Amino acid sequence: MYSLNQVNKLVSCGRDPARSLPLWRGFLLIPLILLCFALTPQTRAAVEVVPPPDGCYPRFTTAEGCQALKNLTSGTANTALGWRALYSADDNSFNVAVGAAALVLDHADANTAVGTAALLLNDFGGRNTAVGAAAMVNNAGNQAGQGSFNDAVGAFALNSNTNGFSNNAMGDSALFRNQSAAANTAVGDLALENNDATDDGNANNNVAVGASALINNVNGSENTGVGSNVGPNLANGFNNTYVGNFVGSADGTPDEDSTIRIGDLSNGNGAGSLACYIGGIWNNPQPVGGSVVVVTLNLDTDELGYDAGIARGNSRPAAVPQRGVPQPRVAPHPGDRQALNQKVEQLQTTVTQQQEQIQTLTAQLREQAAQIQKLSAQDELIKPTPRVVENR
Repeated sequence: MYSLNQVNKLVSCGRDPARSLPLWRGFLLIPLILLCFALTPQTRAAVEVVPPPDGCYPRFTTAEGCQALKNLTSGTANTALGWRALYSADDNSFNVAVGAAALVLDHADANTAVGTAALLLNDFGGRNTAVGAAAMVNNAGNQAGQGSFNDAVGAFALNSNTNGFSNNAMGDSALFRNQSAAANTAVGDLALENNDATDDGNANNNVAVGASALINNVNGSENTGVGSNVGPNLANGFNNTYVGNFVGSADGTPDEDSTIRIGDLSNGNGAGSLACYIGGIWNNPQPVGGSVVVVTLNLDTDELGYDAGIARGNSRPAAVPQRGVPQPRVAPHPGDRQALNQKVEQLQTTVTQQQEQIQTLTAQLREQAAQIQKLSAQDELIKPTPRVVENR
């Protein structure tokens, strides 16, 4: 596995720099990394096919580009298109790398990287999908499932992710600074951009949909924000739900917990929604008493509450329980991979048998064509010569 120090040494072409650069600036290192790969000598023998069969290698493998899949040994069904794409892959399988240096350090299975330097530093993170220039460029991963099962679509999406897992980022720089946090979903440019920027691993289970949605959330968890620029004041809040463009953007909106804001006065313009319609209420009258209370509305703040009434006294609802950090998804058992490889070998055997049958049929057809041509020639020889009748 490649450590950050090894990568920094690689960047300096063998000389250890005095200090490491921040991970989030990884994309700035790409030109130097690519240059050093070009200058670094071979460290081990590579399995080559000479002459190259125009991209058609054994075991359902395709490689096009300078040193693409250079070190492949027994890996199956890999596709590498671009300069040093999947360069370090050896016995790993089912990877797709399209773009210069895409998955260049990869030793895991079932990763898809489309874009220059996509998943550039990935080593053991498996089952990731990265689409876009430098998407998930710092993802490393390990064999315990960290750094796996992530999806990133967009330039710089999940750019700083190292060991975070089960994250989904779609949009330019979505989840840009996420490093170890898990199970987050960001859809929109800069959505959850600063999530887990401190690498504390606490910013989990957040959902942000919209450009710059929950942009400043750092260590908050289980927050949901839907709308452009929604929830910019949330940094460490827990279990909040914001719906509506710019909701939570007013200067006085706090970094809060367990709060629901839907088109309220916190949207920054001081007006909020002018009317509220919720189906399923008007035709369901309930008598006050027992578990039914009167809902109240603070006209100054749009805050909803209730009048407990005589039946319930002044009792308050129980506190919302904290939830634990998500656990990594378990990678498939090695036996599963062995079974899959056996199926691939059986398929390859079937393909080989079919190719042999095709070759046999082709030879038979050629032989029959030759016989037909021979008979045609003999028929021409035995045809009577036309006689010329002389007119007198």
